[in-house]
Amino acid sequence: MPKIVDHAVRREEIAEALWRVVRRDGIRAASVRTVAAEAGWSAGAVRYYFPDQDGLLSFAMDLVSRRVTERVSGIEPKGSAIAIALRYLEEALPLDAERRAEFDVWMAFMAQAQAETGAGSLHEHVDTVHDGLRRLCESLLNSLADDGALKNGLDLRREAERLHALIDGLALHAAIQPERSTATRIRQILRHHLETLIA
Repeated sequence: MPKIVDHAVRREEIAEALWRVVRRDGIRAASVRTVAAEAGWSAGAVRYYFPDQDGLLSFAMDLVSRRVTERVSGIEPKGSAIAIALRYLEEALPLDAERRAEFDVWMAFMAQAQAETGAGSLHEHVDTVHDGLRRLCESLLNSLADDGALKNGLDLRREAERLHALIDGLALHAAIQPERSTATRIRQILRHHLETLIA
């Protein structure tokens, strides 16, 4: 009986090999050849799934955002309003080894997108992820407001922008200075910010 190949799993394995190359050697080193060597495959096998480097980079970048989205979608909204909001927001922060790897790769892709001239696939992925995080911040604050949990008179659009900026800043601090910006410290800062908004 012929072996059944799960092509979706194979594509993710290749993308994860690319992540390892990017984290170790930088995004410029992430060619089809180097990713194939990292994955233990032939370059031809990788090209079967990704005919060119752009397609490989695009898929690997998309995989970062899909993994975050899957984790967010799997959260059970139980507990206090702040506890629920914290659980959602923490999924966008590099608080463990898996999320640190994703954020390292994300930063490399973001830097590459900024270096590109004109609109391109990496720019589109960056915009999509930023828009998704902004919508998450807006959705959480709107839910808190609908539940009567927020102070009166808050400008929710501005507060969503502040929360989005805080998440970006905390993620960067965690990546650059993990010994100072520990998971515990980041959670404390995020909780304190949310508590300033609660009625």
